[in-house]
Amino acid sequence: MAETDPLRAAMIEAAERQLASSSDHEVATRAVCEAVGVSQPVLYRLFGDKRGLLDAVADHGYERYAALKAAQERTGDPVADLRAGWDGHMAFAQANPALYQLMFTPRPWSHSTARDRVMDLLVAALTRCAAAGALKVEPRTAAQLILSANIGTALHHLARPALFDDPALSHRMRDAVFSHVLAEPPAQQDADPLRAAALRLRAQLRLGGTEALEPAETALLERWLERITQP
Repeated sequence: MAETDPLRAAMIEAAERQLASSSDHEVATRAVCEAVGVSQPVLYRLFGDKRGLLDAVADHGYERYAALKAAQERTGDPVADLRAGWDGHMAFAQANPALYQLMFTPRPWSHSTARDRVMDLLVAALTRCAAAGALKVEPRTAAQLILSANIGTALHHLARPALFDDPALSHRMRDAVFSHVLAEPPAQQDADPLRAAALRLRAQLRLGGTEALEPAETALLERWLERITQP
């Protein structure tokens, strides 16, 4: 497999270039093969079919997205980092419109893992917020709400920029969603302080673990905390 990796990467890059330059954001497998200098059976061997090639392009886009996230400065304020993460997501969409739409527009037949892995990055960021007592709901629930709003805002702006041309719209949507999931004032003043404490402890366990408990005990504590934090 190792000897095919450079060829596979070259075909993914050719497909992405074609995607970006095409007026209708389409990819022609024949043109991809011609750009790399191979026959179409090579594409079918490496990717299965055109759908497999597009999935590979989407997953390659995730790698670029993840690299940008890794380069983002991580401060001592997880909420500020979360806000910057929203803006970074929007900037990625603006810089890579065709690739972004491939990654995030629903394709029922797709086997791309890009969207799932973006969700995992967001859950990790929100777990930091929960550990700081700044989250009102479970991190994955918060991630589902935030990612849906972030993707929706970005896709609408890309598809119909004339209708979504207000530069403040992105931040207004961000602030509306964040107000629902972030604790303001801090979670210690929550109407259910036990649930708030359980959310925070559960997140801290996920971030750092503990040597004071056996794995089975940690799993049992995780289960108890999960039950407490359920709405």
